[in-house]
Amino acid sequence: MPVYETIIFDVDGTLIDTETAVLSSLQKMLKIDYNLHTELSDLAFVLGIPGAAALPQLGIRDIARANERWNRYMKEFYSSIQVFEGIADLMSHLKNEGAVQGIVTSKTIEELNNDFVPFGLTQYLSHIVCADDTQRHKPNPEPLLKFLEISNAEPAASIYIGDTIYDYECARDAGVDFGLALWGCKNHNKIPAQYKFDKPQDLIKLLKE
Repeated sequence: MPVYETIIFDVDGTLIDTETAVLSSLQKMLKIDYNLHTELSDLAFVLGIPGAAALPQLGIRDIARANERWNRYMKEFYSSIQVFEGIADLMSHLKNEGAVQGIVTSKTIEELNNDFVPFGLTQYLSHIVCADDTQRHKPNPEPLLKFLEISNAEPAASIYIGDTIYDYECARDAGVDFGLALWGCKNHNKIPAQYKFDKPQDLIKLLKE
């Protein structure tokens, strides 16, 4: 079994639960700004990819404006965002064990500052790769490859933890093992992974084996 020295996390659906906020704010933006009435279930495909990649699939062309409006509506749903149970304890444990931790996210830096930073988890992170940091985004491997570059981490000694098929494909093509976060995943039977974790503490068990 590989010895993982670097633990890389996705953010949405992995460290924090933002599904309600992301989808509800998008639904509201589409209704108010574009008179498009959509079911939340029909918007689930946007989870895990940047807004700039998701919005064109909804027929929207003024991407920058729509993204700005989406982020504005998102603030109305901040109260629904929460850290998944067990994540803070996991990250604290990993820090105490000397593991390098970081994130590779489809959020922009602005979105990360608004949605994630207030929860205080950045204290555990050595490296961060946001959507602003690469030309291409998940499922393309470029964000993970960028992380490996800036952290000098060995792919074989790194594991990426995420909750979507985009995360798996990004890890696979970057040559990094993938762990599926079942606590934030909606269709785990369709997503391959070296490991599937029911809860964050399962990662600790793996690293001790």
